[in-house]
Amino acid sequence: MRFAVKGFRLLGFFFLAVGALGIALPLLPTTPFVLLSAACFARSSERWHRWLLANETFGPMIRNWEQNRCISRRVKAIGLVSMLLVGGFSLGFAIDSLAARVVGGILLLLGMATVLYIPSCPRSPGD
Repeated sequence: MRFAVKGFRLLGFFFLAVGALGIALPLLPTTPFVLLSAACFARSSERWHRWLLANETFGPMIRNWEQNRCISRRVKAIGLVSMLLVGGFSLGFAIDSLAARVVGGILLLLGMATVLYIPSCPRSPGD
């Protein structure tokens, strides 16, 4: 049992680090990795799970997911726009090979489809 707890804690830190990288690297999504981190910490460290929930950047997104199984429209829009901008630039200017462009385009579409598949939170009256 202790091995599993330590494993989940290590995975929690790993996914949190990857999610934090996603803030600066638009092709790397932040939300799924932060949600995975929260799930791992929920199984291994109440202290780190509470810290994530209290975090100004990640807390609201995690609470939305844990309570309602949804992601805010704002987070989805930011993710889609950043994927389009950076992915479009990469496909249009940074990649020379046609095969790599096709693969990149497919991956970009899969990433966008994943974001669109995740339910959006209902709009609140102030939105």
